[in-house]
Amino acid sequence: MPELPEVEVVRLGLAPAVSAAHVTAVTVHDERALTRHVGGAADFERRLTGMTLRAAVRRGKFLWLPIVGTGEAVIGHLGMSGQLLLRESGAPVQRFERIRLDIQHPDHGELAVVFADQRTFGSLAIDPLVPTSDKAAGGRGDAAPLVPAQVAHIARDVLDPAFDDALFRHRLARKDSAIKRVLLDQTVVSGIGNIYADEALWAARIHPETPARALSTRAVHRLLAEVRAVLLKALAEGGTSFDAQYVNVNGQAGRMTLDVYGREGRPCKRCGTPIVRERFMNRSSHFCPVCQRKR
Repeated sequence: MPELPEVEVVRLGLAPAVSAAHVTAVTVHDERALTRHVGGAADFERRLTGMTLRAAVRRGKFLWLPIVGTGEAVIGHLGMSGQLLLRESGAPVQRFERIRLDIQHPDHGELAVVFADQRTFGSLAIDPLVPTSDKAAGGRGDAAPLVPAQVAHIARDVLDPAFDDALFRHRLARKDSAIKRVLLDQTVVSGIGNIYADEALWAARIHPETPARALSTRAVHRLLAEVRAVLLKALAEGGTSFDAQYVNVNGQAGRMTLDVYGREGRPCKRCGTPIVRERFMNRSSHFCPVCQRKR
């Protein structure tokens, strides 16, 4: 599943094309891509056609496009294999294309925003915007203190200027759960998935099954620093691509090189011990049994 860096790369690609763009037509090819939308395909097409988009905004793994003058936004979640692609106006229907927005931008002219999704776990929806609980900007890409109702329960991510380190430490101190489980809990901290949780825990030398409340303040500071470093490195390299399912808006794959995830049996880059893979929450954890001893 695309995590924060992959979704932010998509947002950065969309922003110049959709900000101030006028939606001239909406085509829903597959209504399964509207599972989060209250209303069917005809309602989605009617409410969006003729509207103007203000920006491209992200919190965690969610993207949204605020609609000017409506108090609503088009919200998107990529799921396992969703893609938001920019194409020339009139471009042929893409493989696994589910929804297409034809737009007219004052500077870039006519374009098409295509939502494609092989596994159909992703979705688009029109959702009302609600005030943020802390009065800060709703997400990266827009200063408005507004967030879609479906995203309001999602915590801020560690790259968000409004992320509260002290609140994060306080929440960890009350959690008996494994620290990796907490990192994956989007109501505690958003944007981190299986890949970058493993990478950050390896960098911080913390075993993924360490109880969150057992971490010292110093260890929490170290973990936050490594989470930020890993996410910024991934963002700079365009994200991580294991297959053709994650690409940016131009169809290009990410270039991130991983230190531990997916390296089962290969030597740890620090100490040379073979990396271990264990089952974790219907997923897998990858870690070094020497550098990340369970204490």
